[in-house]
Amino acid sequence: MGNTNSKRNPSPLPNNTEKGTNVSAGQRDFKQNHELCGLSLDIERISTKVSEIHSSDEDPEDVFYKFVILHAQNDAAEASRLQHLLQNKFCIKPGIIFAEMPSGRHFLQNLNDAVNRSAWTIILLTEHFLSEAWCEFQSYASLMNALNKQHKYNSVIPLRPLNNPLPREKTPCVLQAINALEEDSPGFAKQVEKIFQESKYRQQQAIWKNERTSETH
Repeated sequence: MGNTNSKRNPSPLPNNTEKGTNVSAGQRDFKQNHELCGLSLDIERISTKVSEIHSSDEDPEDVFYKFVILHAQNDAAEASRLQHLLQNKFCIKPGIIFAEMPSGRHFLQNLNDAVNRSAWTIILLTEHFLSEAWCEFQSYASLMNALNKQHKYNSVIPLRPLNNPLPREKTPCVLQAINALEEDSPGFAKQVEKIFQESKYRQQQAIWKNERTSETH
């Protein structure tokens, strides 16, 4: 009884032919997967280059932005930071800040173009906002545009940034009536996703294109 182990048949030796076949198949699969990955990367690189070429050739006047940030002159850097935040973290692009509008044109023309060529107008509420009468004018002009055009309803978004925000009690009454985005709020990300909806952008873009077509005829 103690020698039962000696009665067991020894384990069969591995079949070299079968093992070689498995290794060969594994190498072949690995090679195919590697080639497919390489092809995928090549396609991605080509697509990126084509996209970059199209973007560089696109006339800026033909771009309908998802948002424009109106800001005080001293807040250009803060507006740029928020522009990159919205574009890179939340994929809300393209966007523009007022400082990027063409120089040499009258500021009223730039304001009109910025508001009409964007689905949403973001008003940057910082302490600098009250130091420039131009900022309040921007706000009133944007609100009047939203009131006069039905498709622009709810398109004006006050935003208090993390840096140097304008206190609520100092905010002009006309802007206090609008729910502002608060960057330091825990629900900031959800608010952004709720406001900047792709369907709303497409709707406004289509109206803008139709208006441009009718103006040229």
